[in-house]
Amino acid sequence: MSTLVSIVMGSKSDLNIMQEAAEYLELLEVPFEMNIVSAHRTPDRMFDFARNARSRGVKVIIAGAGGAAHLPGMIASLTSLPVIGVPIKSRNSIDGWDSVLSILQMPAGVPVATVALNGAANAGILATQIIAAFDDKIAANLNHFKTSLKDKVLSTASYTMMDKFKFQDKNVI
Repeated sequence: MSTLVSIVMGSKSDLNIMQEAAEYLELLEVPFEMNIVSAHRTPDRMFDFARNARSRGVKVIIAGAGGAAHLPGMIASLTSLPVIGVPIKSRNSIDGWDSVLSILQMPAGVPVATVALNGAANAGILATQIIAAFDDKIAANLNHFKTSLKDKVLSTASYTMMDKFKFQDKNVI
């Protein structure tokens, strides 16, 4: 299967955060690619990437950036594909607020879905949800994953509420 999701980041220093998106895409069996595309240091590369992503079969782009964080918005301005922005708290960041606001405050007509600061895991899951709307196999993988999350919470809740605190009513959950 061809690449469905493209993960890009502004620099190698973003990899430790952005790899979380890759881990979820791999777990959910969504074909993806990952690369470095800087809006400021390699603008021609960014333009080429954004303008050609659709023709290469990409369906969703996850773009992570720190500091001024122009990468997600610039990519969104050049493609009609959905772009998910991951604000990254970088070493020169203002507690990550600069990145969050740069990605979140896009002008009308150039939307970027924005996840939490350093929230690449949710970006991977959101990209999967977008793909799953049109792909039954990936939807099944996602449903299995969501069920496992529920089961994990319920098993923890059962232990915590029933055993540790000795609730009288076993139907609390």
